[in-house]
Amino acid sequence: MSLFSSLDTGYTGLNASQLQMGTVSQNIANANTEGYTRQRVITRAEEPLHSTPGDIGRGVKFVSVTRIHNEFVFGRLKNSSNALEYNTFSKQTLEEVARNFPDTKGVGLQDDMKNYFNSWNFLTSNPTSSAAKTDLAQNSITFADNIKDTRERVRAIQNSLNDQLKIHVDEVNSIGKKIADLNAQIGSIESIKSNHANDLRDERDKLELSLAKLLDISVFKGHMQSDVSIDRNLTDAGKDYHLNISGESFVDGASFHPLVITNDGNKSKYYSIYSESQDGTRYDVGAKIHGGKIGAILDLRGRMIDKDTSYPEDGTLQGYIKDLDVFAKGLIEKTNSVYAASAVKQMDSPSLKIDPSESLINSDYNFKKGSFNVVMYDNDGNEIGRKTITIDDDTTMDNATDSSIVGQFNKSTDDNGDNNSTNDLDDYFKASYSATGVLSIQPKTSQGYKIAIEDNGTNFAGATAINNFFSGNDATNISLKQDFADNPSLINAYKNPVDGDNQVANEMLQIQYHKIEFKYSNTDIVNATPDGFYRKITAKIATDAQMSGKNQETSQAVYNAVNQEQQSISGVNIDEELANLLKYQTAYSANAKIISTIDRMLDALLSIKQ
Repeated sequence: MSLFSSLDTGYTGLNASQLQMGTVSQNIANANTEGYTRQRVITRAEEPLHSTPGDIGRGVKFVSVTRIHNEFVFGRLKNSSNALEYNTFSKQTLEEVARNFPDTKGVGLQDDMKNYFNSWNFLTSNPTSSAAKTDLAQNSITFADNIKDTRERVRAIQNSLNDQLKIHVDEVNSIGKKIADLNAQIGSIESIKSNHANDLRDERDKLELSLAKLLDISVFKGHMQSDVSIDRNLTDAGKDYHLNISGESFVDGASFHPLVITNDGNKSKYYSIYSESQDGTRYDVGAKIHGGKIGAILDLRGRMIDKDTSYPEDGTLQGYIKDLDVFAKGLIEKTNSVYAASAVKQMDSPSLKIDPSESLINSDYNFKKGSFNVVMYDNDGNEIGRKTITIDDDTTMDNATDSSIVGQFNKSTDDNGDNNSTNDLDDYFKASYSATGVLSIQPKTSQGYKIAIEDNGTNFAGATAINNFFSGNDATNISLKQDFADNPSLINAYKNPVDGDNQVANEMLQIQYHKIEFKYSNTDIVNATPDGFYRKITAKIATDAQMSGKNQETSQAVYNAVNQEQQSISGVNIDEELANLLKYQTAYSANAKIISTIDRMLDALLSIKQ
């Protein structure tokens, strides 16, 4: 082996040490860079010179610069980030919802409901008092308005989630485009054997992690590559790349297939999410997207949009809104059903969406089979007639038959049992059902008689609001009847029209103590007191918020553990890098010493020849 060969050997060592120190410098410089993976220079001995009596080394050969990355641990980091983001966002949102149901002393719907029933108690004791009626009107308005306001606040949070959904889906598409572009660059660089696009792969991993925080993704990166001779944790991905969302291709190498989010044709402007194929066919993926912030938004806001209401059919917040609607509807119908027993000169319902020939039982209104009584009183408050009207499967509002509500009311019958056909209910009042859906019971004479409806379980007055106290049909529009809001003195405490009678006021007061029907559907009915049902709503909201907090704490602990493991593998350890720097610096100095020594030997050799 010549001196020149030895010089070349020292030169390779010098270059290797210089490259290793450069890589250490890169690691130290990026110690606090998010998503950076520490790198290591891989070297091996050069092909030796095969001779007798043995191989003669020719120095060191640079193989590659490799990042220390474990794809399996990184996969767990993505999953834990996905769960943490889902639970954190759910916790924040549900706690915000819970703040709209304070129900502390003197604040909240529960207190409003207490004041409302206390006003009925006051009126029971003072049935003719103007002050009692004014107090009742004011507390009724406050109660109804706060029910509406609470619902609107929950809806406002739901609307905000819908707006955020659009922003985050757009962010998903932006990330997907960047990943596709990075794949093209990585493929170009790594087309040369042994080249590793380490920084670009770090950037792609960082984008994957950001994407996992938004929604569940599945990624296939080709065959995993492991080399324990470099590092026992090294398990990096191959060159293929496929990223799917909800089973649909999102990024395929350098190709990108964006999600489509649109609210076209939806009057509420609530968004639906689609995957679009190359031929333009769209597939609704809203029901299949889970995890991350977008998954949390969909679970909270609702996934499936109802074509009729244009709002979600499902979702946690939609469930709370439905609870409030059912609460208001049950309270409205029960109140109106009781208040209809207070005699008045005439009755008119709001406009009903019931076809005259439609079966009442099959309509969208909450009618039940059974009967109710229409009671007639004279000017002295004496009952002078009573007619029973039946509702069965075939009963309609008005189809020109005796079986309809109008037909039964107007049918000539001996209501007072005196064998006189000229002084019965149908002789003094007439029922009609207009083309606009208004059911009216109007006086036919100027006798000044009054009528009332006493229900036997049909919920007729509650469903039609024909002699109502509350207007509206759910939490969107519950309100005190406008006539009473304008003039509280019109509120009646009596059943039969006699001053001092307080039967209706007392029955209204008793509503708070009796279980009433809160109907979600024909098969989902809750029987509870108003306070009991409202407590059920608030308990559910509080429990959901509490559980989301516990889930967030659990997912945070899991994330911390996985992130610590990830950092122990791929993170930069400053102490370790400084130790390596000293080692490589010493090696560099030693190789430089070899070169300077050989240089002096060559000078000595040349001086001999002279």
